[in-house]
Amino acid sequence: MILAKLIFFLFGLGLGALAVLVWSGFAAIPPAWNPLGPPDLAAETGPFTRLQLAGLRHEPATCFDLLEQAGIRVSPAAERVVENGCGIQNAAYAEKLDIAYSRGFVATCPMLAALIVFERQVVQPAALRHFGMKVIRIGHLGSYSCRNIYGRETGRRSEHATANAIDIAAFTLTDGRVVSLARNWNRGGAGAAFLREVDDGACRLFNVVLGPDYNAAHRDHFHLDMGRFRVCR
Repeated sequence: MILAKLIFFLFGLGLGALAVLVWSGFAAIPPAWNPLGPPDLAAETGPFTRLQLAGLRHEPATCFDLLEQAGIRVSPAAERVVENGCGIQNAAYAEKLDIAYSRGFVATCPMLAALIVFERQVVQPAALRHFGMKVIRIGHLGSYSCRNIYGRETGRRSEHATANAIDIAAFTLTDGRVVSLARNWNRGGAGAAFLREVDDGACRLFNVVLGPDYNAAHRDHFHLDMGRFRVCR
């Protein structure tokens, strides 16, 4: 017990000393290891990338600057005052990030930032690993929709109601092959392995990831969102 207390004390003392050194400018924390700092959308993910991305909800100007620095051009979406749980704020319209999408969509800036990292650090590496080629298009089922979870008449609002979510259904490869959750998730082979790797990678970036193993309502897509809850199933 005494030893444990001593170790805890020394650990706390070390953290305190590090904090003083950082505050005084004598030491610097690598961006990927700073949970309070902005994410680097061009760098490999770190242990705090998801927290950094989620924190962008409080820094809309910084978020849009990061998109520009990452070479991503988006059109600011007309704001709709959030009423009765539905509305659009600090969001943009995108037809293409690094990868083209099946159709344009509106999403909050943190969602767009997370999608960029998702494409660069999860989707493309997984596609190269399992197929030896890249993904050129992502098929989705929608982002903004003023509705409750599962479209029920009662219950709390979905993150789709504030454009803070997107449903991803398929990935088109360079050779034209389409890898979809509806067809490939339980089929085995490279397609299933790719989708499961994408699923695991998404959980490191988005606050909520729901897929076919969660329930029948998600049998054909990944639900990805940057809401305040943390769920990965």
